Amino acid sequence: QVNLVESGGGLVQAGGSLRLSCTGQGVTFRFTYDAWYRQPPGQQRELVASIDSGGRTNYADSVKGRFTISRDNAKNLVYLQMNSLKPEDTALYYCAVEDIHWGQGTQVTVSS
Repeated sequence: QVNLVESGGGLVQAGGSLRLSCTGQGVTFRFTYDAWYRQPPGQQRELVASIDSGGRTNYADSVKGRFTISRDNAKNLVYLQMNSLKPEDTALYYCAVEDIHWGQGTQVTVSS
């Protein structure tokens, strides 16, 4: 059974940074397609960033140049480094594996 837990969310001022972490039980991230999604208030869930088993990354246009997805294979963690945060980045952020397994989410709130 796969269990994903996100952490690192919080309240930050615009221009600040946060690093989200996703820890997984029952999964080895380096062998899978891993992604971060977000769901802003009243909106649909959207893909933020992904990384495949070969390390290739993909980003939503709205976060390119500001967010970085990465893995720590030794610790079996997936990160989302978020810099230059904007109020429109406010959302519940989810970690996902193979778009099948999902965490419960961590809230990110960016104040102006």
